[in-house]
Amino acid sequence: MPQTARALKEDSLDAVFAALSDPVRRSILERLDGAELLVSELAEAYPISLQAVSRHVQVLVAAGLVAQTRTGRISRCRLETGPIAEAAAWINRYAKYWDAQFQTLATQLLEIERKRGG
Repeated sequence: MPQTARALKEDSLDAVFAALSDPVRRSILERLDGAELLVSELAEAYPISLQAVSRHVQVLVAAGLVAQTRTGRISRCRLETGPIAEAAAWINRYAKYWDAQFQTLATQLLEIERKRGG
């Protein structure tokens, strides 16, 4: 992958992980799963101002996780799954390390159980 394409992909992943680092933004994504909602509908679920929810939505839009359609003052939001899939693919590249750790743990637990006479 050319350096500029790699840098763009890394910037995109950085934005996705930064957006996912906030529990309100993760909750917004969960609410948008299978639904298209107005920002005002999203805001109803949180004890923060409409403006604060709107700022969270803008972070999600900038990360490519949410698409926003405006009609006048009305803003509809929908989930965009592509960036989440890319982040999951990046994380899954390291699953082989987790699998090895889990296998080691399982072996150790079996050994402990065997020594106990179970």
